[in-house]
Amino acid sequence: MKKAKLFLLFFVVTAGFTACNNDNDDNNEVLKPTATNVEIGTGNNKKALIGRDFHFNADVLAGDKIADVQIKILPKKGETYTKVWKFELSFAEYKGAKNTNVHKHFNIPADAPEGKFDFSFIVLDENGSQLEIKEEVIITDPANMPADPLIGRDMLSRNDDLIYYMETWVEPELIFKKNDKITAHAQVSQIMGDGILYSVLIKKSLNYHPESIDNLDFKKVIVISKVEHKGLAPASKIATLQKINDAWGGESIVVGADKDAEGNPTTADKSWQSGQYNWVLLYKNTTYNLSVYKSMPVTINF
Repeated sequence: MKKAKLFLLFFVVTAGFTACNNDNDDNNEVLKPTATNVEIGTGNNKKALIGRDFHFNADVLAGDKIADVQIKILPKKGETYTKVWKFELSFAEYKGAKNTNVHKHFNIPADAPEGKFDFSFIVLDENGSQLEIKEEVIITDPANMPADPLIGRDMLSRNDDLIYYMETWVEPELIFKKNDKITAHAQVSQIMGDGILYSVLIKKSLNYHPESIDNLDFKKVIVISKVEHKGLAPASKIATLQKINDAWGGESIVVGADKDAEGNPTTADKSWQSGQYNWVLLYKNTTYNLSVYKSMPVTINF
C-alpha cells in the first residue's frame, strides 16, 4: 500500500514538472519577423527597368530585433538569360530596430539582362529566425517598352510669374501667400494607351508620401489638376494644361480656395495652413501598369 502511494506521488510530481517544462517551452517560442504593406516596384507592379529607379516598401516587425535586412534579385530556375547576373543589397541601418519601415529606392544596374527573376526580401532576426518574401519580378530594357512614361517640363508660376522651371529656381524658395494663384504645369511623354495624371499639394507635416495614384488618399491631398487619356498612339504626350470651354487652363488653384480641382472641400488634413508642402506629380499608365512620380518642396504662408 505504501509502495502504491509513493508511486502515485512520484507520478503527480513528475507530471507537474513535465507540465512546467512544456509551459516554459511555449513561453520560449522563437518569434519570426513579419512584414506588411509590402510593395515591390512602383504601385507594387513587380516590374523593373534597366538603369532606372526601383521602389520597395515594407513595414517590418521583428521577433526580437533586426540583425540584417537584405534584398536579392536572382536568376529564376528554368529561365534563360543573355548573361550571368545577380543583384544583392544589405541595409545595416536597420540593425537593432524592433519596428521599422523599410522604404528603399535603388537603380537597376545597366548591365542587368532582361527576363523573369526571383526577388527576395529577407529579414534576419537577432533571435536566429528569419523572414523571406519571394516574388517574381520582370526586368525590361526601357527601349523595348511600349510605353516609358517620363515627367518633364515641370513649372510653377505665382500669379502668372514663372518662379521655377525644369530644375531651375528663379527664387531660392518657392513661397505662396493667401490668395496667390498657383499654376503648376507638367508634361508626361513617351506614353500610349490609357492613363491618369494628378498634380497635388500635400502638407509635409502629414508625413504622407504617395508614389502611385493607387496610394492617393484624397482626404490628405489638395488636387490642383487631373488629366486622363485613352487610346493614345505610341510616343504620345499629355500635359496638365487643358482646353476647357475653348480656353486653355485647368492647372491652377488659388491659395485658400474652399474646394480643390476635384470639388472636395479643403478641410481637416487638407485645410490650408502655413508651412512646408510638397508639390507632387503622379502618373499611371493603366494600360501597361506603369507609374512615375515627382515631388518638390513649396512653402505656403497663409
